[in-house]
Amino acid sequence: MITTNVQRHGTVLVSVTGTLDEDTGPALQRALDDVTADERDLMVDLHGTTSMDADGLLHLLALHRRAENLGLRVLVVGWQPQPQQLMADVAGIRGRGSATGERYAVAGFRRLIEARAQRARDLSDFGAGWLSGV
Repeated sequence: MITTNVQRHGTVLVSVTGTLDEDTGPALQRALDDVTADERDLMVDLHGTTSMDADGLLHLLALHRRAENLGLRVLVVGWQPQPQQLMADVAGIRGRGSATGERYAVAGFRRLIEARAQRARDLSDFGAGWLSGV
């Protein structure tokens, strides 16, 4: 489930609970539909996000890119163990509990993650298609 709340001080707060996956993309994109010139920041709260897959990561990155294009500063907080480990694995950062959340706002890092997440999704789709044809 995705909830959106515009704070009085120019912050759009998007809270994600449950699983961040293929199905959450439309809700994440709608979160910025009503952004006005008064909003300056986007805060994405992942405290309630129990799991994330490559599709969810791509949706989160698309939200990040769209927010930047609207001139918003982006902060993603509340990284839970599985989503944070997925981000680290996709980025090629070794070690359990790798601190990827702080690096997330860096555009070059985001491009790296996007490319690798897309590759992971493509491999997942290929494997599923191959297995269904067997």
